[in-house]
Amino acid sequence: MKKMPIIAIAALALAAGAAFWLHPADDALPPLSKTAALPLAERVARGAYLAKAGDCMACHTPRGAPAYAGGRALQTPFGNVVSPNITPDRETGIGQWNADDFWRALHNGKSRGGRMLYPAFPYTNYTAITRDDSDALFAYFQSLPPVRQANRPHQLRFPYNQQLGLAFWRALYFRPAAFRADTGQSVDWNRGAYLVQGLGHCSACHSTRNVLGAASDGLSGGLIPMLGWYAPSLTSDREAGLGDWQPAEIAQLLKTGVSPRGTVFGPMAEVVRESLQHLGDADVKAMAVYLKSLPRKEPAERYERSATPEARAFLEAGARLYTAHCVECHGVTGKGLPPHYPPLAGNRALLMDEAVNPIRIVLNGGFAPGTAGNPRPYGMPPFSHALNDNEVAAVVSYLRSDWGNNAPPVSGNDVNRYRTVPLD
Repeated sequence: MKKMPIIAIAALALAAGAAFWLHPADDALPPLSKTAALPLAERVARGAYLAKAGDCMACHTPRGAPAYAGGRALQTPFGNVVSPNITPDRETGIGQWNADDFWRALHNGKSRGGRMLYPAFPYTNYTAITRDDSDALFAYFQSLPPVRQANRPHQLRFPYNQQLGLAFWRALYFRPAAFRADTGQSVDWNRGAYLVQGLGHCSACHSTRNVLGAASDGLSGGLIPMLGWYAPSLTSDREAGLGDWQPAEIAQLLKTGVSPRGTVFGPMAEVVRESLQHLGDADVKAMAVYLKSLPRKEPAERYERSATPEARAFLEAGARLYTAHCVECHGVTGKGLPPHYPPLAGNRALLMDEAVNPIRIVLNGGFAPGTAGNPRPYGMPPFSHALNDNEVAAVVSYLRSDWGNNAPPVSGNDVNRYRTVPLD
């Protein structure tokens, strides 16, 4: 082995050890929870609701597989992390765990026996979950039919596959914590903050990440590497634009997937369908109150559009494609017919600097979730079979430039990058 790798590994070990000495893990158990005293049926029902709120099935259940038996490979820049079996099977699941083991996994990011877990399991958010909610979740998972399915190993590159490297990451970016209510805010605000920051783990998608994969700045938006979609900033009026929404409009979007102000597509459609629509109205309202209160950021400077003949011809080609394929639903003026045909004029999904979402919708189609509040959702057909990369780029660029929209154009290379990215 060369000298430099040895020095680097030694430096990592020293840094990790020093950090853990300065910031020891919080392994102490909290007092016995109130949930533990409830009848089992109540604990299980409460846990089932919380599992929906946390959308646990999304990661722990591959499509068509037994519920919560694990095996879904989550793609990250460092390799694949494979979700574990969390059914109560004693050999391959969590049947030998107790409530303390489960709470330590959520709160401390450690498996039974003390092995550190990878933060693809969002314990950086779940650390805020109360012991009461942790015990209810555990009761629910223990009530499931056990599924005997061995866990597959992660497929991570060196040094990310080393517990030493994970210890270093945790020393830099993770401290066990508890949710602290803000006494200066309302009950709704605090409940919403608890759901958004903790169990809902919204920042897992709606945040930028640094080179080591740590979320760096709250809910200011970010590309989701494992899915190839962009989760918009919830603090910017140029992106999600919640600043001029009313809380009732936000709640409607979260609960049904559609509202007069917007429609959810892509990964968020799955979140609404599998998780948010099942929440009680009070919890959805609380999340809306909290999201509405987030600090707003000022819009960026206006984009200066090129007036060259080539640039004009490119947009004119996009306009012709729009007339041929899109105008019947979205209209000549881009106003659409919301919520079924979303408006394109002023649509913030089109105006973000990162144009991956409109590119993917044109390529693969756009489908709102089927929910109790939107039982017959309208969908947009895919055009990947009908339009080449440059044509998709032209129509997306046109959408980003007309009806008062003003965002930079995209290129055929931008489109090609996402043409073969899987939907799931």
